[in-house]
Amino acid sequence: MDSKLFSHLRKKIEELRDSHAEVLIAGRASSFDDYRYTSGVIRGLALASDVITDLEKRLENSDE
Repeated sequence: MDSKLFSHLRKKIEELRDSHAEVLIAGRASSFDDYRYTSGVIRGLALASDVITDLEKRLENSDE
């Protein structure tokens, strides 16, 4: 697979994560439920990024 694809995906995930993190940092969560939801989104995006990184490494190793 193309490393540009993985880089693009990681960049988009990072942008989304940063956008949600700004909400928490600025204290703009309107309720505890909103805070929990936003924290969950951030965690999910971190997991997605980890999965992409793992997939990229596995594909690189399978080419060897």
